[in-house]
This record gives sequence, C-alpha cells and structure tokens, in this order.
Amino acid sequence: MSSTHGAEVLVASNRGPVSYETGEDGSLRAKRGGGGLVSGLSAIGPETNAVWVCAALGDGDRAAVRRAEGGLLPEADTGGQRVRMLDIDPEVFAAAYNGIANSVLWFVHHMLYQTPLEPVFDAEFRRQWAAYEAYNRAFAKALAEEAGEGAAVLIQDYHLALAPRMLRRLRPDLRIGHFSHTPWAPAEYFRLLPDDIAAELLTGILGADRAAFLTRRWADAFTECCHAVLGPGIPAGTRIGVHGLGADADFLRERSHRPDVAERMAALRAEIGEGRRTIVRVDRTELSKNIVRGLLAYRQLLDEHPEWREKVVHVAFAYPSRQDLAVYREYTAEVQRVAEEINSAYGTPGWIPVVLHVKDDFARSLAAYRLADVALVNPIRDGMNLVAKEVPVVSDEGCALVLSREAGAHEEMGEDALTVNPYDITGTAETLHTALTMPAEERAERSKRLAAAGTALPPARWFLDQLHALDDQSS
Repeated sequence: MSSTHGAEVLVASNRGPVSYETGEDGSLRAKRGGGGLVSGLSAIGPETNAVWVCAALGDGDRAAVRRAEGGLLPEADTGGQRVRMLDIDPEVFAAAYNGIANSVLWFVHHMLYQTPLEPVFDAEFRRQWAAYEAYNRAFAKALAEEAGEGAAVLIQDYHLALAPRMLRRLRPDLRIGHFSHTPWAPAEYFRLLPDDIAAELLTGILGADRAAFLTRRWADAFTECCHAVLGPGIPAGTRIGVHGLGADADFLRERSHRPDVAERMAALRAEIGEGRRTIVRVDRTELSKNIVRGLLAYRQLLDEHPEWREKVVHVAFAYPSRQDLAVYREYTAEVQRVAEEINSAYGTPGWIPVVLHVKDDFARSLAAYRLADVALVNPIRDGMNLVAKEVPVVSDEGCALVLSREAGAHEEMGEDALTVNPYDITGTAETLHTALTMPAEERAERSKRLAAAGTALPPARWFLDQLHALDDQSS
C-alpha cells in the first residue's frame, strides 16, 4: 500500500521513531524515541516529503498499524514525521530478528562466538535465514511503494543487509545508501558464515550506491570481505564512505541540567558517600560491552592498590538488553553476581564498592556522567560507542576516559583517552589507577579535547552528510 505517492527522502530501520503500548481499556499510547535518525530527519525540514519505514515490534505497534490500515501513522503520534510501520508476521519477525540479526550477524561482527561449540549452521538456521530474507523483502517492497522518482533512501544496519539489492531490483531509479552501525568482522571471521550466506550479505549491501560505516577500520574490513568472498574489486556503482556519528552536545548539556537529573545526582551522591572518587560506566547488558571484565579489573584495582579502598566507588549501570535470549539473561545474572561478590568481599558499613543499577533511567545516566571522575568504556568490540563521547561533554569537573582500543570511538578519541586491551584485566586495573591519579588540570584539559572530538559530527550533520553524499554521487 502506497501512502504518500512520492517521498523524496526515505529512512528504513528495524526500530522506528515511535512505539505503542496498549492500555487496559484497549487504547493505544504512543511513545516517541530519539537518536541520530530522529535528529537527522528533523534537520531536512518539514518541506521535504520524507517517510520513515520501520517494523512493528510488539502487539501495541501491530494494533497501531491495523488502525492506520497499513498506511502512515497519525502525525500526532510521531511528532509530525511521516512513518509507515510494517506488520510483519510475528514468527517471521522473531526468526529474522532474534534468530539471524541478533544471534548470528551481531555475533559475527562483534566476534562473540565460542568457536569450539558455535556457530552451528544447520536446517534450523536455513529456516531462520528464509525468514530474514522475507523480512528484508517486506522493507524493500514498502520502500519501493513509498518512494518518488529518483528518491534518496537511507537503509540502516545489519537487520536490513539484503534490502538494498532487493530494492534496486524493484526500483533502479532510486539513490540508495546503506549504513552499518556495527563493526564489520575481519574477513577470516566473517567466513565462519556459509559461503552462499556471506555472499548474499555482501551483494545485498552492494546493491546500494553507497555503503557507509562508522570508522575507516570497519569500512576497510567490509572491502576485505568483499575481496575474499566475491573476488577482487568493488562494483563500480557502489562507493564506500565513513561517517563517525558524534554526540549531540547542545542536547546533552541542556538535558543534564534539568531538575530530574539534579534529583538523581543527590541520590547518587548519597550512595557514593562524601569525598569519594567515581569510576562510571553506562551500558546495556550486551555481551560485547564487556561489563564483567570491567568489574574484575575494578576488583584487581582494589587488590593491587588497597589505598583506594573506601576512597573510590564504581558506579555501574547495566541496563537490560535482549532478555528474550537466554545467553543475555545469563550474562545479566553474571554481572549482578560479580558485583555482589565484590561488595561482599570488600565492602564496609560505610562503603559500597560497586553501586550497580539495572533499571534503565536516562536522567540517572546523565547524573552519573556529571559525577564521573573516570569513565570506563571497555567493549570487546563496538561500532562506535556514544557513551565514550557523551561523558566528557557532561562531566562537571572533567573526566579521564579509559577506552578500549576495540571501540570505534578510539579512532577519533584515542589520543586523549587512556587505551586498554579489553581482555587484559591486569592492564585495565593499572589504567584505572592511572586515571584516578591523573592531576585535575590534565584531566580537565583532556576532557575538553575529548568532548570536542566526540561532538565533531553531531547526529543532524551525520545524517545530512550521508544524504549529500548520495546527491553528489548522482550528479
């Protein structure tokens, strides 16, 4: 069903800018989201006919799609944006999203497999792959219906790796971009995938006029995979680009000084105690974020440098992620177990070594950013990591950033961060000690430079740069 008859700019992503909950009385309540894509679409102006195509993620979303008869959602729900939500069969969606996107592609690009036992690409995998193809096909069909002649289409992330090629076949007139928000696996790891599946993923993205990545490292890895799987060269119609998404400084500074953040700061100060230093981390309990090793490094810091006992608190926010997958539930439980073990072993009546919160609270995250003396960002592998870019912007006194060399943010911020190997607990513990003992002046100066680097390409410009790159390619 075509709802707009000729959109000029289209965005496609699994999650859209709005979600719905169903009330006890059957009414639908819309909740708007944020992020770079929302900021970007706002930046192009209301005079541009733009449409966002996304998937219905739950029962409330599906009810909203039925209410809209498959067309555009009410603009009162979406903040004025034109949004078409797709009611993909729940079984197909689950197999595509959990079975392939989050349990295969995410694991490949973040190099998370325990290879003696996994992956196993059997008949069940092939069934799920067929669902992934159907999911991508639904997006390609909707985009083809919504797009005006020669429209620009920006397709987002690993959920929709096949959609560019599918859309190209339906609408060769369109200007298509694909953006990968994850890292890209090195060729030897990517080739864990069956040969035909690896080829499909690459040729799917190569259906775009432009394939873009967060860092040059990930872009080069994609090119190497193409050479290894498909043979030398990149098709002449596809260019490779890099756009390092930055933090939105103006929003963060304004939002972090609202009353709810001040309330959370007071509560955190009470938990931390007077005069203590803070090591802050804010993550989803995502396997790649490496929270457990971060806690183990903090425990080793307390062992190796007992002078920090009762003088530092590790404020760790580990917000639930993908709890419908057993491996994520187990990881969340392990984070909690290790934190409790540290508190039991080292805590005193007046000192809790680890202040752990697992309920998502954005205002509390901003409060922790403001209180941070040290920010710990130690992912095993990360496409970018916006937390690394956000904390220096918000920290009241300036913070030292302990940053994994495997985070995409390291490409831009490594010069002023303290770099760690995410697997090296001893090295991370020593780097935490270095960060805690850094002179206040040096910490403040580094923090200023980190904030400048981390906000160099804010979300609106990041989006517009991709759009302009597609325009330049067609001229």
